[in-house]
Amino acid sequence: MAQYAVLIYANDSAHAPGAMAADTASCDRHADELVAADSMRVAYALAPRDTARSLRADSTTEGPFHDSPQVVAGFYVVEAPDLDAALAIAGTNPVLREGGGVEVRPVHSGGVVERAGA
Repeated sequence: MAQYAVLIYANDSAHAPGAMAADTASCDRHADELVAADSMRVAYALAPRDTARSLRADSTTEGPFHDSPQVVAGFYVVEAPDLDAALAIAGTNPVLREGGGVEVRPVHSGGVVERAGA
């Protein structure tokens, strides 16, 4: 089955150090639903934008790569039979009701890298 990356765009990540469970409750419920449906393969919540560092060939700057009102707050990978099914899964993300957005992209290649001797 094909895999699709779902990039979550929001004003910032709710997953700051010391964040309250209520701040991430809708995200956690959504993740639990995708796991129960056997759709989600991997998920990562990113720390807030002020922890980001962006690299260019000749410099390092504080903050995200692009200065915009919304940033990538996290991402997850789902398995779905086709793009339409992946869009339907991504369309249940609570960030859509909270003013953010999601981007769905087919995964070309990759996976978890196993360490030698692990």
